[in-house]
Amino acid sequence: MSHFHALVLLGFIIAGAVIGVFYGWYAGEAAMAVAWLGSLFLNALKMTIIPLIIASVVSGIGSLGDIRQLGKLGGYTMVYYLSTTALAVFVGLLVVNWIQPGAGIQLTQTAVPEHILSKQDTGISDIFLSLISPNLFAAASQTELLPLIVFAILFAMALTTIGDRSKPVFAVFDGINEAMMKLVIWIMHFAPVGIFALIAARLGSTGGGEQFMAEISAVGMHVVTVLTGLLLHAIILFCILYFVAHRGMDYLLGMARALVTGFGTASSSATLPLTMECARENKVSPKAVKFVLPLGATINMDGTALYEAAAVMFIAQAYGIELTLMQQGLVFITATLAAIGAAGIPEAGLVTMVIVLTAVGLPLEGIALLLAVDWFLDRFRTTVNIWGDSVGAAVIARLT
Repeated sequence: MSHFHALVLLGFIIAGAVIGVFYGWYAGEAAMAVAWLGSLFLNALKMTIIPLIIASVVSGIGSLGDIRQLGKLGGYTMVYYLSTTALAVFVGLLVVNWIQPGAGIQLTQTAVPEHILSKQDTGISDIFLSLISPNLFAAASQTELLPLIVFAILFAMALTTIGDRSKPVFAVFDGINEAMMKLVIWIMHFAPVGIFALIAARLGSTGGGEQFMAEISAVGMHVVTVLTGLLLHAIILFCILYFVAHRGMDYLLGMARALVTGFGTASSSATLPLTMECARENKVSPKAVKFVLPLGATINMDGTALYEAAAVMFIAQAYGIELTLMQQGLVFITATLAAIGAAGIPEAGLVTMVIVLTAVGLPLEGIALLLAVDWFLDRFRTTVNIWGDSVGAAVIARLT
């Protein structure tokens, strides 16, 4: 896609998002009539995820040539993702201790959704178990990306050990990868309409602008705290991009289509195909695009990690429970690990928050305080997740 074409499409996507906000705000529940257009766009993107991830990871490892390069690439990637996720949790804890959003809040008795309560026995060991799936087709049908990536890495490593017989196999995956990227470009021409519908329908489902503002005002300081933390972390990531990868506003502008789409879809996994396409257009090396970004969409959840830390502290403050420095350290560790285990799907942060709340003995009912505004904050933290992946690709490409 040409630079001019990409800028025009970005303009239409932003316009679609803005019109979607206005339509959902004033039309209220009537805006839900366009929800099917958003679902159609989201399903089209999701349709490309599984073949694209497997093809890109296998193709990326095949392009490394020397398998020892994978150790270096993988090592740098894991260090970057762990570091930035931990940094995001730290920023979240700093901001929430500074603003104290839960102090003096009125507690309301709201039911916690069953799909969240069902996760209360989830532990850190379950995150490690999620690395391997006994049934890859079942994992693909549930869009469980981590076991698919692990399989693709192991499969590609095995291919590199069989000499010339691997060449036609790698060529097939190269072809699939290129075809899927072309398909993503076609789908993106529908993005302005799809994002308009997604945002309008979601805002409409809350009852429109007035109802949404009433929900926001109930936990307004929590919203301010999370958005402040996310903005600070996004700026820190930009500084890392500038000083380590030597890229600047041109890179941010080049990734803007992926970031706005992430805001509309609230899913870093669904946005992954576009994130990869934008990174390619931004002249990021193919090995970083094919390996770093798929892995990042699965385990690098900076926005989710920050949100979980801030939300857990908010719940503690609302219940009048003061967490010691040791307990906050436990929040730091569990939020970092839980965010890495969170799938790149809507509301994953709420589900993995159960792990963090359980670790420090806070009541799960506190999650009910956040439900009304979670869908709204989810869009911002997804955007930061994608920005973290994008910066990671540029940084790893520079270092390797």
